[in-house]
Amino acid sequence: MDVRVQTGGPAAPFLSARDIFATEYDLNRPVEVEIRTDPDERTRVSHTDDGHRLTISQQAATSAMARELALHEFAHMHHHERSHPSHTQSTKEAIYLALAGRSVEQRKLSHCYQIANHMKDIYADDVWLELAPADKLVDFLEASLAAAVADRPVDPGTWQRMTPAADPEITAVNAAFALALVERHNLVGDDHRLYDLAHAAAVDAPEVRLSQFKHQFRTLAADPDESEYRKALVDVTRAYAGGEGPAAD
Repeated sequence: MDVRVQTGGPAAPFLSARDIFATEYDLNRPVEVEIRTDPDERTRVSHTDDGHRLTISQQAATSAMARELALHEFAHMHHHERSHPSHTQSTKEAIYLALAGRSVEQRKLSHCYQIANHMKDIYADDVWLELAPADKLVDFLEASLAAAVADRPVDPGTWQRMTPAADPEITAVNAAFALALVERHNLVGDDHRLYDLAHAAAVDAPEVRLSQFKHQFRTLAADPDESEYRKALVDVTRAYAGGEGPAAD
């Protein structure tokens, strides 16, 4: 497994992740890691026939989560190389199929892409969580959800959201994703703070059925075919942004 880290940041987390990942999996194409100073970059992966590129911010590359982030992105690359439906199915095509003939807010349409990314992330996490401890991931999920819940509007009727992450509805779906992930891999007990945070998120967005989204995320088939995965993506999209008007057949 060939991983090359460009100068400008630490190589150790990525090489450590490579060594862990290679104990069970391999990548046929080389990986080039580019570390940028732009903190908004965080992590982004692109693929070509010749290799994979992981672009990551220096802030993320030097964080306590750097190795886990690398493992997560290597898992995405693994699914891409093996044409896993979650990584080859056109998200745009499935979303437009789900919402054809319906009127949907742009805000909710944007959230649908975030939800589709959650589904991809579940499959990536299925790979690397077999290889390394999940403590840092659980702490990250808890901190992220706590920050989003704390950012809820005091007066929902007049408060205008500036970012999708602060929107109560997508925060509730994010909470469902976090619970689904930890339950899928038995990472926490029933008394973990994540459950209290998820309850608070659900209260802030009563129109979102948190339990339904948690079930849909948690029960994603481990090895779906293209049709099965497309149906799962269409179903979760309609559950979140069914919109107004008749659905297309």
